[in-house]
Amino acid sequence: MVDDEPDTNMLYHSILERAGYTVESYENPLLALSNFTPGYYDLAVLDIRLPKMNGFELCRKLRDLDNRLKICFLTATELLYYRETDSDVIDDLGTHCFVSKPVDNEDFVRKLEAILLQK
Repeated sequence: MVDDEPDTNMLYHSILERAGYTVESYENPLLALSNFTPGYYDLAVLDIRLPKMNGFELCRKLRDLDNRLKICFLTATELLYYRETDSDVIDDLGTHCFVSKPVDNEDFVRKLEAILLQK
């Protein structure tokens, strides 16, 4: 889980833990990247607007390290805003991997479970 807003990060971290998931969360994408272990994680939940590198850049770097990693983006911004510059990631992952903030807790967990079940 990578979200630069501490309150948001803590909220979604606790939602996922209560749902039974083991969660590592970071506010700094560079720290998340440096601590990433290929093959260890099932899913990365990334905010799009992050300092130092955006969520799409982080996604590309994580995918270079582990192309089986599933990705879900959290965003408070309309997806069309990113379509032109980050269409490679959007087209590769599909729009089903985007969750708009704020999101209902149960809907959030269901969305991630659906992503985890995809092959």
